[in-house]
Amino acid sequence: MRTGIAILALPLLAACQPEVPEEYVERVPLDQAQQFASEPAPSPDVTGAVWAEATPNQRLLYGIPGQTPMLALACERSGGSGTLTFTRYVAADAKAKALMALVGNFHVARIPVDATWNGRAWLWQGSVDAANGDLEVMTGPREVELTIPGAGSLMLGSSPLPGDLVTTCRTGMARPSAEDDEEAERREEVPEAEEIDPEPEAQATPQAEVDLEGGMEFEPAIDELD
Repeated sequence: MRTGIAILALPLLAACQPEVPEEYVERVPLDQAQQFASEPAPSPDVTGAVWAEATPNQRLLYGIPGQTPMLALACERSGGSGTLTFTRYVAADAKAKALMALVGNFHVARIPVDATWNGRAWLWQGSVDAANGDLEVMTGPREVELTIPGAGSLMLGSSPLPGDLVTTCRTGMARPSAEDDEEAERREEVPEAEEIDPEPEAQATPQAEVDLEGGMEFEPAIDELD
C-alpha cells in the first residue's frame, strides 16, 4: 500500500519543479562561467646561463648575461633565523598558487609558490626556512631541475654559489667575497722580499707582474624586471 502511495506522489513532485528553458545554457557567456589559465610557458633555453652574485652573501641571479634573469635566490634574515626566497622570472596568472619542485643532488624539494605582483608583472615567488633539510637539493655539485606547473622546467647549472648561500643563510656567517679570495691568492703567490747584498755587476731582476684579472669576469649584471 505504501509503495503505491509513493509511486502516485512522484508525478506530483515532478509537477512542482519549474521547467528549465531549452535556451538557458545559451544565455550564460562562457567567459563568465569559467576562468581558464594562460597557455603554459615553454621550458627556457639555458645555454650560456650562469649563477652570479647580485648582492654578496644575500642574493644570487641565474640567467644568461645581458638578458632578464630566469631565477633569483635571496636570503633574508630576521633575528637568528634565515629565509630563502625563490623568484622565478616568468609570467604567472594573477593570484595563482602552485607547488614548485626542485630535483637534483639526490634530493627533492617541494616549495609552495604564489603569483606575486612586483609592480610590473605577476611572477612566481616562494619562501622557505633556510634550515629546511630539503634545501640540500641546492648544495650539491650537480645540476637541478626546477619545475612549476605552467611555467615549464628550468635546468639550473651546477655551481658552488647556491650551496654557499644556503649555508650562509643558515649560519649567519658570511663567506669571503670573491675579492677577498683573490687578495688571499695574490698574497700566497707573491713571496716576501729577502734582503740580499747585491754584487756590483748584478742586474736588478724585474718583478713578475701579478695577474689582477683572476680569470673571466661575469659580464655586467643581468637586468631585472623589478
